[in-house]
Amino acid sequence: MAGAELKESLHRIAVLAGHNALLRRRDPAHLISYLVMPMVLMPVFQAMVGDATQVATGLLVMFSILSMADVANATLAERVWHTWDRLRATGARVPEIMAGKALPVLAVLALQQAVLLAYGVAVLGLRPPWPPWPLVLAVAVWCFALLGMGTAIAGMVRSQGELSTVCNLAALSVSALGGALVPYALMPGWARSIAPVSPGYWATTMMQAGVRGDAAGVAGPAAVLLGVGAATLALAWWRAARGWGRGSVR
Repeated sequence: MAGAELKESLHRIAVLAGHNALLRRRDPAHLISYLVMPMVLMPVFQAMVGDATQVATGLLVMFSILSMADVANATLAERVWHTWDRLRATGARVPEIMAGKALPVLAVLALQQAVLLAYGVAVLGLRPPWPPWPLVLAVAVWCFALLGMGTAIAGMVRSQGELSTVCNLAALSVSALGGALVPYALMPGWARSIAPVSPGYWATTMMQAGVRGDAAGVAGPAAVLLGVGAATLALAWWRAARGWGRGSVR
């Protein structure tokens, strides 16, 4: 019986993931814009900073944080359209619904970061590490953290306008405090002292270690970001199980 239930659960997740992947394919505007904009900015920043690793990883972190809007919108749309309860009425459990929404979004986030890193290699002269697994691990962990934070944000905001504001402010503040835009060593003392509060700090540090192929340098920030992702996903799960605060979205 347990095997049959698992098979049914996986089938429900696959159906939900396929539906959400179709929605992503029909509206690729965000993905395209968050690929083109950093590609335009990378050569400009490199001319000023001169460090391909700093430029590639910094802009990757900044624009992947902006992509949290896509992550959050996958869930917020169900709340705005008042279709979340209809999904629950299908018999799908909260973890299955969240997994069905997460898988296509994770694929989009991973694609965005892979393309930007490849662009950094081709255009900026970024040297890919060998073996590449520390960088692959860094990308996977950062995608997981973004998924958790984006889903949690979707459970808190009440409209697309609020979502856009929160994600834009988060992208600028988290990136700036994290050393994504300016090298950490050049930041003022007060900013360096509070930088570890920002997930962007850990993401930038982790990505730079991944590009160097430094597994030990990836491990510490990865542990922090795994904790961030797990905590925010747990918050989103709790909110989803309570109906996201029914009646709060207009």
